[in-house]
Amino acid sequence: MNEEKGKQEDAGAKPQTKPETIHTEPNATMPDQNVGWAHASTSQVVRTVAIALLTAVVVLGALFLLWQVRTFVGWFVIALFLAAVLNPAVNWLQRRHRLMKRPLAIGLTYLGVLVALLLVVGIFVPVLVDQINGLVKFVTTAANAPEGPTEYIKGLAKDNGLGGFLQRFSDQIKSLRDEAGQLVRSIFSSSGQIALSAAGMVAALATILTLTFFLLLGSERYVNAGVGLFPEAHRPLVRRLLTRSAGAISGYITGNLAISVICGITTFVVLLILGMPYAAPLALLVAVLDLIPLVGATLGGALLVVVGLFVEPWKAVVLLVYIVVYQQAEGSVLQPIVYSKAVQLNGLVILIALLVGGQLLGIPGALLAIPVAEIIRIVVTELLAYRRTIREANEPAVASPAPPTTSE
Repeated sequence: MNEEKGKQEDAGAKPQTKPETIHTEPNATMPDQNVGWAHASTSQVVRTVAIALLTAVVVLGALFLLWQVRTFVGWFVIALFLAAVLNPAVNWLQRRHRLMKRPLAIGLTYLGVLVALLLVVGIFVPVLVDQINGLVKFVTTAANAPEGPTEYIKGLAKDNGLGGFLQRFSDQIKSLRDEAGQLVRSIFSSSGQIALSAAGMVAALATILTLTFFLLLGSERYVNAGVGLFPEAHRPLVRRLLTRSAGAISGYITGNLAISVICGITTFVVLLILGMPYAAPLALLVAVLDLIPLVGATLGGALLVVVGLFVEPWKAVVLLVYIVVYQQAEGSVLQPIVYSKAVQLNGLVILIALLVGGQLLGIPGALLAIPVAEIIRIVVTELLAYRRTIREANEPAVASPAPPTTSE
């Protein structure tokens, strides 16, 4: 027993050894997790390069296809805008008459647009026919004059006090007559091309109206299908973007039409008061030109002043004063009231949009430039607001400091 106890005491007296610690040098390099191309395997490099090349080929191929079908893309864009404009009228007809089917409502809307166009044509055509008949009568009388057409025109100029003017610009008038003759001959020689262009315009109009009809017919279905392509979390944002964009298009075009109607009615009243000839066609032409942003009203006003100069100079002065006053009233009162809920763009953005749209698509591009710019503004502001909301939701709440505890 004593021996065992002694052995235990000897074992307990032995010093305990600490585990050896391995000291790493501070300059020892650890393996880098973000290895570059030099440490990547050959298969990874080949796969990355192949994906990049394939993506570039797909993007270039899509751009090439869009360029090949650019005419149809333009028609489809115009049809989208028309559908956005006509959709409120179609919905109103369906709400007004609950038993009315959507195809019938679309047909009635088309009929209303057609009646409006026929009314416009009905106002212009009699004046145009009258002017053409007068021109034909003048040409026939001048050609059958015994002294010859040139002397006949000179006699008319002298009778109206324009003999000196005609003598001064006789060379320019002669060159103008030669150019007019060449223009007439070129028109008759290219009558086939004109017919083809007219047929192309009719085909384009029919295609646009057909696309618009189908877009109106399945508007809700197409919107739901487009929204369904996005993740569930992003669908409310996409639907809100589509709703606001459609409202911007409809509001802008409806407001632009309302301003043009006001311009036409006001101009018609002023022309009637002044006793100007062809008051209705001139007012209608000014209203149509007023649809073109920024420059349309100026073009219409210049046309009125030129016509007034040929009637009586003092009427041209009165028309010039009216145009200046009306443009100030339209720019300061009408446009802010009408566009306050549809467009929220400053003047510089509107000017840039008009220039770009005019360069791309001409007059249709200028007409569509402002709503497109407004849609871009809506998309950018909505996306920035959405990202800001997500970022604020993901930020952890700052914990408030605990009140100090008092020791007893």
